Amino acid sequence: MDRLTNLIREDMKPALGVTEPGAIAFAVATAKEQLGGTVEKVSLSLNSGMYKNAFTCGIPGSSQVGNFHAAALGAVGADAKKGLECLDGITEEQRRQAEALVRQGKIQVSMSQVTSRIYIQAEVTTTEGRASVVIRDSHTHITQITVNGAVTFQEEEHPQGQQEQQTPVIHQYTLAQLVEYIRAVPLEEIAFIREAYQVNLALFEEGLNSDRTTFAPVLLEENGGQRFSRDEEKTASLLCNAAIEARVIGLNKPAMSITGSGAHGIIATMPLYAAYKVQGYTEEQLLRATALSYLVCMYIKEYSGKLSAFCGCAIAAGTGMAVALAWLRGGDLSAMERVICNMASSITGMICDGGNQGCTMKGIAAVAAAYASVRLAMKGVSIQKVHGINGSTPEDTMRFMGQIASPGMEGTEATIMDILQEKQAEAVRL
Repeated sequence: MDRLTNLIREDMKPALGVTEPGAIAFAVATAKEQLGGTVEKVSLSLNSGMYKNAFTCGIPGSSQVGNFHAAALGAVGADAKKGLECLDGITEEQRRQAEALVRQGKIQVSMSQVTSRIYIQAEVTTTEGRASVVIRDSHTHITQITVNGAVTFQEEEHPQGQQEQQTPVIHQYTLAQLVEYIRAVPLEEIAFIREAYQVNLALFEEGLNSDRTTFAPVLLEENGGQRFSRDEEKTASLLCNAAIEARVIGLNKPAMSITGSGAHGIIATMPLYAAYKVQGYTEEQLLRATALSYLVCMYIKEYSGKLSAFCGCAIAAGTGMAVALAWLRGGDLSAMERVICNMASSITGMICDGGNQGCTMKGIAAVAAAYASVRLAMKGVSIQKVHGINGSTPEDTMRFMGQIASPGMEGTEATIMDILQEKQAEAVRL
């Protein structure tokens, strides 16, 4: 099996709700499972991106939002064995218990540092003792478990500098090689990508049929009241953003994530499904295009970091999706390079202020930017390489896009955190 196939297979995972609340609940549930007794206190320490992304995010199984309630649900009802779907099956009684823990001040949340490197430390105290779990670098990657002061699990951690010296697998390829891969890879080798559409389409339907969504019914109306109209772009925006809205408000269906994000997974796939349905592309073309979309998204994200100050779902996944749209339309490598230049020069720098309803609006902007970038690129029009952050190669342009986020927007991330913490303090006073 090709290394790139393995890369996609290992990265593509279902996630219930936004991945950050899911990861918080998973960490707390894992710590709780080390102990018996009744929960007395939960303390969370989160890196800035984790704190921010879960700050006002909807949580499956609850009408509440945010870090505190994700942690509380993890303490009383999450099933750690389900990973990022650990909140599936939360009962009404567990919801009441979680809300009581928050109300009684038994959940504490703090930020550790401003960094795009994922970090969660969850400490749970019960009537039987105390346990903590540390997660680093990916949403379910446990590096340490401590029970009553004794380390029961410890993964050897390489120094961050040593990690950075290792070239990520995806960066060992050029855009031309990624395109050649998706052209030549045996179809059966990437057939597993079908599951992404099964999962994301179910989430889309959940969003469309819920009385809690507000964007979805309007996008449906703008598409002539049809799920699939003859207008490909409006269909793409509907499919993509009804699913994103369902996810961020906490409806009880998973998204198929990529690079650790459900929104990335949705934007990387759903507009391609619209093109497939409206234009009559074959399923084989859809699966090959999706593989390209995922890989370009991964290429940019490896530079920007998993959780950063820019909106990776719009910028990284949106660019991947746009390149794949150009490929579906018969665009050659030069057309795809023009697409990347157009995306880099337009929406790079869009901030991420957490997983929340604003992700839907960002998704709408990403779809519009992608379709404009592709339309112009297919006519030979793009921002020239000499301008702005565009590089002399598509690989350089994607690297520059990622570097805008990390290290470029670390100050922006700190400012966003200041704003969120001011809002949190105000909410406590009220």
